[in-house]
Amino acid sequence: MSFRIRLRSFHAGGSSEVVSNMPITALVTPQLPLLRRYARALSGNQASGDAYVVAMLEALVADPAVFDRNVEPRVAVYKLFSRIWNSMRINGERDTPPQGTTAERHIEAITPLPRQAFLLTAVEGFSPEQAADILSVAPTDLSRLIAEAGREIGEQVSSTVLVIEDEPIIAMDLEALVAGLGHRVIGNARTHVEAVAIAKAERPGLVLADIRLADGSSGLAAVNEILESFEVPVIFITAYPESLLTGQRPEPTFLIAKPFREDTVKAVVCQALFFGDAATSQQRRIA
Repeated sequence: MSFRIRLRSFHAGGSSEVVSNMPITALVTPQLPLLRRYARALSGNQASGDAYVVAMLEALVADPAVFDRNVEPRVAVYKLFSRIWNSMRINGERDTPPQGTTAERHIEAITPLPRQAFLLTAVEGFSPEQAADILSVAPTDLSRLIAEAGREIGEQVSSTVLVIEDEPIIAMDLEALVAGLGHRVIGNARTHVEAVAIAKAERPGLVLADIRLADGSSGLAAVNEILESFEVPVIFITAYPESLLTGQRPEPTFLIAKPFREDTVKAVVCQALFFGDAATSQQRRIA
């Protein structure tokens, strides 16, 4: 039976041998579509990624006890998959030229373990604590892996960054974070007027923006005015995320709540620069 047939049988929830021998089917099945996406990003193609997903399912059939019931089902599935993936020495090597789309080539060019840390946090949406559990590493090691991924990404897509933030200490922290990832901060704006002036003069490749600024002006209004002049990925970093997450469209693609974690900022900066072209088409004006 091919791996494609096995995946279809597992999704179907019928009486196939895979399902009949897996009492945890209801926990695992909903995780498979996103796991397949993750596996493809790691391996570089769908066939190889699916083969590893099948290997994970076969491991579950052979010994259901390998499924960690002490964590959320999605974490448990990715944890088992990562255990199988990292047990293969070839997956710890980087010896083939990256292929695929621009974003896929960028991802494949990252060293294997940092690549996993980046994908788990920036693409799959796991918290740093969950990603550390999935990879069976200490939180400090996870932070190091994300930083390494950020540096490697910075080497590929090094960009200029405009920070729109009225709190000097927070602005300095953000500047240090993005500089540590290999990007250049072209300025820090404390007001709407300063932000638009710097953006139009320098045309940054990324904007980090607070919503409420020093003189009572709006970082959101500044971003909307900037986006009228040119497209650029924007990350909102705000203590008031609910003011943007209203359920109406458009909403920001990238949003970080204050107080923020360094790992979160690093991961989202990487994500924004990787997928910025697609993101800007969705955020041309944010209500």
